[in-house]
Amino acid sequence: MASSALRVGITAVGASLPDQVMTSEHLRQHISASRRMSLPAGIFERVTGIVSRRVAGEGEYASTLAAAAARAALHRARLDPSDVDLLVFASATRDMIEPATAHIVQVELGSQAHALDVTNACNSFVNGIDVAQTMLLAGRARRALVVTGETPSRAVRRDPADLAEFRDGFAGYTFGDAGAAVVLETVDRGGILDVDSETHSEHWAVGGIFGGGSRHPRGDEHTYFHGDGSELRSVFEKVGTSVLDRMRHRTGLEWADFRHVLVHQVTVPYLERFVEITGVPADRLVVTVPEIGNVASATLGVQLDRVYDSLAPGDRLLFVGLGGGVSIMTMVWEKA
Repeated sequence: MASSALRVGITAVGASLPDQVMTSEHLRQHISASRRMSLPAGIFERVTGIVSRRVAGEGEYASTLAAAAARAALHRARLDPSDVDLLVFASATRDMIEPATAHIVQVELGSQAHALDVTNACNSFVNGIDVAQTMLLAGRARRALVVTGETPSRAVRRDPADLAEFRDGFAGYTFGDAGAAVVLETVDRGGILDVDSETHSEHWAVGGIFGGGSRHPRGDEHTYFHGDGSELRSVFEKVGTSVLDRMRHRTGLEWADFRHVLVHQVTVPYLERFVEITGVPADRLVVTVPEIGNVASATLGVQLDRVYDSLAPGDRLLFVGLGGGVSIMTMVWEKA
């Protein structure tokens, strides 16, 4: 674990969920009606364990959800937007290709911080925290606000032309929308104790939204999520638990040393498989996926928000990020 006297800690957290709820049954009925595919009742709940998800409404964007979460975090920390000198928007979703969505969030907040985007699929938020921590330790900033706003539900094909197209985008039907934010600053004790990552870029094509860049600058076809959920799962199982093994060896911490283990959640069966493979006790998890679905990089922030007020100084949490690309990240944090 880090031994430097100077450490960076999470001193506040906030989250935001859109008001609009879409149940899995409503989603099934919509798809069945659009192409008369006659999907069996309960298919999404049975396969994914997801009962409902939140979806952004008219006039709600990635920046909207991020700004709402940021306001909640700042309120919790009793800070004004002007107290922040680094703003990192870290998300798989953004409002537009250019400019950076961080600027749009900044205008909504009324801050004047150095603003930039960090993007790495569902690991974006943890990557953003790591980048901000590095800048604070380097003396480039005094206090950082890391935010994410995710609207992956808008990349879901709700009117597939046929069964093949439905299967191609099935993993997208797990998606829900959310925002999350954390305040980072230097602390005298606790804080972020360890960060590690492992990347297997040879699997980048397994799943994603491939439009909007130089390969596919135009065309609605490329704005939908494509990916086989079972293939994505098999890739993560293939790359294994080495990053978790390294973390435990390096820090000397065991599962019992963590108050909670916050892990990216795609489906209930995937979460159960994670417990089986890693040995993480199920009672250490903060389970959100049945209620809000897969909210991409906002997942860990939403989980942290739900337990934050119950934490005592010295409580340790393990963040486990899983992202397309693919990458795996761990972060050990201790409440000051």
